[in-house]
Amino acid sequence: MKITVIGTGLIGSQLAAELAARGHEVTTASLSSGVDLLTGSGLDGALAGAEVAVNVTNSPTFDEQSIAFFRTTVGNLLAAGERAGVRHQVALSIVGVDLVPDLAYYRAKTLQEELLRGGPTPWSIVRATQFFEFVEPTMSWTSDEDAVRLPATPIQPIASADVVTALADVATGAPLGGTLDVAGPDRFTLDEIGRLTLAARGDRRPVLVDDRAGLFAAVPGDVLTPGAGARLAPTRYRDWLAATAG
Repeated sequence: MKITVIGTGLIGSQLAAELAARGHEVTTASLSSGVDLLTGSGLDGALAGAEVAVNVTNSPTFDEQSIAFFRTTVGNLLAAGERAGVRHQVALSIVGVDLVPDLAYYRAKTLQEELLRGGPTPWSIVRATQFFEFVEPTMSWTSDEDAVRLPATPIQPIASADVVTALADVATGAPLGGTLDVAGPDRFTLDEIGRLTLAARGDRRPVLVDDRAGLFAAVPGDVLTPGAGARLAPTRYRDWLAATAG
């Protein structure tokens, strides 16, 4: 099967390698390979002969500009996919994305989903929870040399490698015409996972609960955790922390 992976970041690079290891013909598309989703330049060539397109690109900003980014890029990708005869469009999204209207980036990702659903091609959406790899960057937004401040937002994070496995399974299967939620096996509050992370890194700073701190302060309740029917990945955060401790 010929598959085009749009985006070569944390997920895209791993996904391309995973699909190739499964024996598929993989093309990657990004600015570095001459493909510009915002203008559509290079898309026709990147999608030529592809049966499946997997969109794992991300907006360069998390503010209101992200809405225009997804409106334009999804429109360009769907149009180019139709011209190329792509039979399955797959997108990576976020668990609970449509339940956090106070975050512009989540509204943008919701728009991405809506455009895909209304497009001309059979589709699948994989919604993932927060990646393990993003826990420490998230903490850095509200940290100083004395303390880390985090809201007590419930999350159920997942290893990026497990997201890749789920995406590869969906991309090589029949279009879902729906959404698959994927999450890690363990639920934490954000402040709890902050303490686990600092302890594993030998960092003695305290984690203070501050429900006004950072991006996730705008998240109501437990909307970022999966509901019934989600696919739970095998990798546990504590094991991943131990394996990545330097």
